[in-house]
Amino acid sequence: MEVGINGVGLLVNGKAKVPEYQGRVAEYLVFLMISIKKIIERKSHSEYPATKDKPLIIHDDLMIIYLDYSGNPSKAIYFDNENHVINYSITYADNSIILTSDKIPHVPVFRLTYTLLDNETIDTKFEMSNDGEKFMTYIEGKSKKKN
Repeated sequence: MEVGINGVGLLVNGKAKVPEYQGRVAEYLVFLMISIKKIIERKSHSEYPATKDKPLIIHDDLMIIYLDYSGNPSKAIYFDNENHVINYSITYADNSIILTSDKIPHVPVFRLTYTLLDNETIDTKFEMSNDGEKFMTYIEGKSKKKN
């Protein structure tokens, strides 16, 4: 997969079901852009509608992806409104960009994978693992490019 860094600008929206929230559908928006030539910002906003048993849940996050000495995206840091901070290393496989969190004792390992399905669609999968080997999907959804 080629990663276009200079002038990146992509606005996508989509829907995903989250098992933890009893299958409620979240609508989300992700915006990718270059703030300066050395970083990419990814912002996301999700809203899980209230049900008779659960209140409305709003999730906001920010990820900063930064370039290594050769100009390739190799690291990222993630922050959200639930006080999570996750440091990621970035690898590439076929049509996928894979962000894997650092291994820290007694903390789950997180993996975020973006897979380009076609010129308009990205599959996003967020997984967790207790050992860094066996991952369980926490949330997965597809996003379409918005013109």
